[in-house]
Amino acid sequence: NGATVYISSRSVNACDQVAKELNAKGPGKAISLPADLQQLNECKRLVDEIAKREGKLHVLVNNAGANWGASFDKYPEEAFEKVMNLNLKRVFSLTQAALPLLEKASTQDDPARVINIGSVDGERVPPLETYAYPASKAALRHLTNVLAGNLSQRNITFNTIAPGPFESKMMATTLKTFNKGFKDLIPLGRIGSPEDIAGTCIYLCGRAGAYTNGATISVDERCIMLVDRSSLNFDISEEQFVKKWLSNF
Repeated sequence: NGATVYISSRSVNACDQVAKELNAKGPGKAISLPADLQQLNECKRLVDEIAKREGKLHVLVNNAGANWGASFDKYPEEAFEKVMNLNLKRVFSLTQAALPLLEKASTQDDPARVINIGSVDGERVPPLETYAYPASKAALRHLTNVLAGNLSQRNITFNTIAPGPFESKMMATTLKTFNKGFKDLIPLGRIGSPEDIAGTCIYLCGRAGAYTNGATISVDERCIMLVDRSSLNFDISEEQFVKKWLSNF
């Protein structure tokens, strides 16, 4: 639709590849701006780089995330430090840094948008032991509501999207191990695709979503009902699964 989209992650190759794919589709423009969003100074640098190129920012999508799985008795302190920092603190940091650009793009009839990517694991007890992750996503949901309550007068809306199982690097090992188990528990019988989540983002970014604020939209095909981890049959030991899973991060 002609939008200019900035792609950021700590991986230069990932940013460049996504930008290349989007530019091939046209008619808009995608620009690669790598940054390690675990670091506060990198959040500020990213916004400074955008400000050099743009006078305003219409939409901010906070999609960076980390996860960590381990049994309760072995769950390390560093898991909470890493996961809570990226999934919660840096969402606040990046939003705070970007606020002046967002305000310049906002009007009462067409506010700027901040979309935070949460998870159904922030809405339910997840089937796997990922203590820091659901805690971070539940906190993110409430942070979004607090931001909506306090900053709406600046003509900026804040909403959360809570995805269920989707094709992604973070979910790769989980889906490979439990693919059939997830599909059996999802009424549509399939895992979510990028187009499914993109449609929700487009709604929130467009005129139709201009009056939606402080909402949490679950895109999970009722996977939020999944709370029984016994439904997911382990073909490997849980310890082996966790080791394979952590190799994705």
